[in-house]
Amino acid sequence: MTAEPEEPVEHVERHGREEPSGADPGDRRTPRYEEERGGAGTPDNFQRLWTPHRMAYIKGTGSGEGCPFCEIPKMTDEEGLVVSRGETVFTVLNLYPYNSGHLMVVPYRHVADYGDLDEPEYMELARFTRLALAALRKASGAQGFNVGMNLGLVAGAGIAAHLHQHVVPRWGGDTNFMPVVGHTNVLPQLLRDTRRMIADCWPGED
Repeated sequence: MTAEPEEPVEHVERHGREEPSGADPGDRRTPRYEEERGGAGTPDNFQRLWTPHRMAYIKGTGSGEGCPFCEIPKMTDEEGLVVSRGETVFTVLNLYPYNSGHLMVVPYRHVADYGDLDEPEYMELARFTRLALAALRKASGAQGFNVGMNLGLVAGAGIAAHLHQHVVPRWGGDTNFMPVVGHTNVLPQLLRDTRRMIADCWPGED
């Protein structure tokens, strides 16, 4: 009686990683090596958090069709996370914040460059930036801020086709081991609650 042919053994490269203590070198079942089976690029020391829902933001370029900054003003304040609306600009929470309370001041008009703003737009953008600073100080006791724009893809703009100014509150010790070592941001409050808190502290008209 002839023996049945053996099933081919799937080859798994270890790429220099050490086996756990007591592990069977022939064991190919552990999911620990899933990224080494040829589907995740070159293995490294980083874990990945896959966020395909962000593609809607990344693809927000062109004439304005599908641009989230063009769609947000059509929503209610709660749905769009809008903090305040002006004549030519609005202020909205960043859906992917660098820090809790991260705001963006955005013109309604779909323009890409600061030089494309007309006078009423850049004047109100500056005024809303000042109001955002005051609201964040009152709402959260922010001790400092990062304020600025990333103009163009090469400058790091996530939505390069629609200009937006970032207003990021900062506190002493807010850069800790979680983002530095764990590559993870810890946000202590739900976005809808943050929106309400800042909106309640938004200064009235001058």
